[in-house]
Amino acid sequence: MSTVVADDYPTRVPNEPRIFRRPDPVVWGDAERRNGDVAAYARDGYVQRERAISVARVRECLSEIERIGADPAMADDPRVIREDGTQAVRSIFDVHLLSEAVWAAVEESGAIELAQEILGSDVTVHQSRLNYKPGFAGGAFYWHSDFETWHAEDGMPRPRACSASIALTPNREYNGPLMIMPGTQRFFVQTAGQTPDDFYNESLVTTGPTVGSPSEEAIAELGESHGIDLITGPEGSMTMFDCNALHASGGNITPTPRSNIFVVFNSVENGLTEPFAGTAPRPEYLARR
Repeated sequence: MSTVVADDYPTRVPNEPRIFRRPDPVVWGDAERRNGDVAAYARDGYVQRERAISVARVRECLSEIERIGADPAMADDPRVIREDGTQAVRSIFDVHLLSEAVWAAVEESGAIELAQEILGSDVTVHQSRLNYKPGFAGGAFYWHSDFETWHAEDGMPRPRACSASIALTPNREYNGPLMIMPGTQRFFVQTAGQTPDDFYNESLVTTGPTVGSPSEEAIAELGESHGIDLITGPEGSMTMFDCNALHASGGNITPTPRSNIFVVFNSVENGLTEPFAGTAPRPEYLARR
């Protein structure tokens, strides 16, 4: 008999969605009192570090990405997500397993140790991917909370997870950088609608609002009260952000590509259960169990 897990973050509701204060902490443990980066993370929902990895490591990772993208064996691999209607690569999942060089970059960045401090425990990789916004063809990622998806579709019980984004190219104001509403990590934003079966096949390529997206009214309310920070920085920089922070990124119609390694760390004390949306668990490359 499976264990029933209480749902403190109900979402995909049939009625009017609401915004409520998160009952769990943002920083788990006492690192906020000892570490300035962790204190900034607790306040804003994210923290940035420049020169987290070396120029040589950046070049090595870019070469690896070209190798993976050009590998004929990966042409029909479900872990390679292409922009809707084109052959342009949008994301490559399981990138930490596909490339030793990428994992070496994650280790060099200090992301693992920072995640352990924030989450107050050992960590495991919930998901990894390369987000690639090629010049002229990079699609947008609409406003969302990662935890809302991971809770509903993967069965992550609590928002005890964080994401490291490591820049392999400059993240400029004009080439689709990450946008975060600082402080929204402290609030859970319910969404409305029923989750279709195998919804990830659609959601991974969708650039606009869909099931799991907050309402325009909620986005406007939180944008007015919290503002929007544009996360830019040179190649080699790293941004750690909270799984519940509301974030998005615009499309890239410039000639300048934007590539980031993206690794999600989950606390080992926050193991996945059955999805709270009542659907079948997503594939392992999206949610490692």
